[in-house]
Amino acid sequence: QDGPRDAPALLLIHGTAASLRSWEPMLPLLAGSHRVIRVDLLGCGKSARPDGASYAVPDQACRAGEALDRLGVSRAVVVGHSSGGAVAAALAEQRPGLVTALALINTGPRMAAYIANETAIGPTRLTDLTDEQLRQLMSQAFSPGYVIPQPFVDEARGMNLRVYAATSQAVRAYLEERALPERLAVLGKPLLVIFGQDDLRWRSSSAAEYRVVPGAAIEMLPGAGHSPNLEDPPRTA
Repeated sequence: QDGPRDAPALLLIHGTAASLRSWEPMLPLLAGSHRVIRVDLLGCGKSARPDGASYAVPDQACRAGEALDRLGVSRAVVVGHSSGGAVAAALAEQRPGLVTALALINTGPRMAAYIANETAIGPTRLTDLTDEQLRQLMSQAFSPGYVIPQPFVDEARGMNLRVYAATSQAVRAYLEERALPERLAVLGKPLLVIFGQDDLRWRSSSAAEYRVVPGAAIEMLPGAGHSPNLEDPPRTA
């Protein structure tokens, strides 16, 4: 947690293969006016990786809601980056009284908008890859030419591939069951959609699909890729 405890609560949910650390560059820009709460979803960062655990999007959302309950937070704006946006949407579906508004950052509306070319790692362990090889694997998560900071390369090296696969499959299943704009259109929640225009994972033009949500605001960020929270914190904030 960062910021004043009596300020409006802002829950930040990271994407696949990331952790709460992915929000660090934005903290100085948000914590002056908000109670900023970050979570490591199950299997990510410092959270547990129990055998047999469910990584389904609704289950991850339920855990995020329970975290807010434990902190005594009864109302929060929820922000999700990439697949974290799906978790944010699921939390709003489950707990409409808890989620007052949503902001989705480079969250694809449906699987048809996914354009990334998945790179097979094979049997190679991430610990055996060089920093440059890891940066190449991670490159589609950023705009072309962006130099990925070393701490995030180190974090990727410790990623659990089993959790990554389970999370990816869970997000796909959630979006294929029902697209996000259709889910959000019936909730009546204020929605902000931010999209880096040079996203290499999700077709940035697909952000327009969120216009079916009444009152939705869509902000395109020229020059930014899939992770504007890291690439351009001031504009994203």
